[in-house]
Amino acid sequence: MLEFPQLLPNDDFNRQLEANVHPPGWINPTFRGRYHLVVIGAGTAGLVTAAGAAGLGAKVALIERSLMGGDCLNVGCVPSKGVIAAARVAATVRRAGDFGIDVLQGPTVDFASVMQRMRRLRARISPADSAERFRKLGVDVYFGQARFKDSGTIDVAGTTLEFKRAVIATGARAAVPSIPGLDTIEYLTNETLFSLTELPRRLGIIGAGPIGCEMAQAFAQLGSQVFLFASDRGILPREDRDAADVIGNSLRTDGVTLICGSRNMAIRSNGEHSLHYETNGISSVQPIDKLLISAGRTPNVEALNLEGVGVDCNHNGVTVDDFMRTSNSMIYAAGDVCSAYQFTHAADFMARIVIQNALFKGRKKSSSLVIPWCTYTTPEVAHVGIGESQAKERGIAIDTFVQQLSDVDRAILNGDESGFVKVHVKKGTDRIVGATIVASHAGDMISELTLAMTNGIGLKRIGGTIHPYPTHAEAIRKLGDQYNRTRLTPFVKSLFRRWLTWTQ
Repeated sequence: MLEFPQLLPNDDFNRQLEANVHPPGWINPTFRGRYHLVVIGAGTAGLVTAAGAAGLGAKVALIERSLMGGDCLNVGCVPSKGVIAAARVAATVRRAGDFGIDVLQGPTVDFASVMQRMRRLRARISPADSAERFRKLGVDVYFGQARFKDSGTIDVAGTTLEFKRAVIATGARAAVPSIPGLDTIEYLTNETLFSLTELPRRLGIIGAGPIGCEMAQAFAQLGSQVFLFASDRGILPREDRDAADVIGNSLRTDGVTLICGSRNMAIRSNGEHSLHYETNGISSVQPIDKLLISAGRTPNVEALNLEGVGVDCNHNGVTVDDFMRTSNSMIYAAGDVCSAYQFTHAADFMARIVIQNALFKGRKKSSSLVIPWCTYTTPEVAHVGIGESQAKERGIAIDTFVQQLSDVDRAILNGDESGFVKVHVKKGTDRIVGATIVASHAGDMISELTLAMTNGIGLKRIGGTIHPYPTHAEAIRKLGDQYNRTRLTPFVKSLFRRWLTWTQ
């Protein structure tokens, strides 16, 4: 019997993926003495920790109960971006007339081929996360369920491993809300969505965070009739409200029906599935063919026996201090299982902190990380640092500079001028404390501002940095110009005028 959900469909690409990330017939190593580090979970946090520690000479064991690569490779970043890429092409073809291109017919979407392409590319990427690659890196790879026996030993598939330090990197999974009738249908989560081979005619999505918004737009662009159910706070509740408004308009333009503030939801099945709900006291019924649940995440901590080794944990995950250390000083944690920042790149850098602190008695703090993120809708939304509401909550006085893409030449020429770059600086200075970008390539653009924040580079120096013309990134340089103009006070102007008069 498989120890993980079967990869569907059972085609050459999924068999290639399985051969890399959970090879059939894999024989676990023979334990030959205490490990410097035992890492539980082979998602991004676990892989980076194991590879980094082994590269520095540590004796490392890596335990995975399911598929190496974790959510990112198998059911998250990689497959979703493959689907999004295809959906964007379909949307671009529909807009061809805006550019003077005559397309005799709209795009004909072959959904099965879209998903096959995704599986092919996922399999192509998978060797980087493979069991064989990590074995060659010097990591002992074990498949099976891990369970702590005490603060120095852990059991996996009947073998007891001794360790000096351990790292919990087991990630998280989709949280399932309590909705009457939900157990009567085969609902989808991110773990099963990418196994589809037929495009749902009517797709309901509960939860309008990044996953919900990305998939709502992508499936609408591919031809589904999509109904996206958001909370009272609307879509993307963690984002700047101006940014969320732009994305909401874009979703509607692509045909997504956005329903905010629905209550008393229930599933009924009578020949077909339907979602019953209330908004503003009015009852409504929406027939659906498939339902995607994207309403938050829950940590993967079951069966680890955390209570037996004194590791504190709650519904948000494993509790860690600023050094990524749990309540048991011999055990650390990294990634989605312990962090509010549930992003692949955040897990990567938390793992680097764990390596330093667990193996070399370092004092690297997770609070020192400047973590950007991006939602890959069209346009994309990228963010780093704090926003206006967080600044107000923390009592931080800020100045805000905004550059609309409608005044950026490249955005105008590309026909994607719905968006902006917004930067917050500490009041009276050019020190950047946060930024939001809404643009077609916001995820790439945010790195310039993240680099600036990390290295103490202010808007003044950004304004003095040459950017190639025409690019979307010129919007960031224009914000530097905006800041520099604020320094040209009436008094400074008067001094310049006197100088120019004197030197005439």
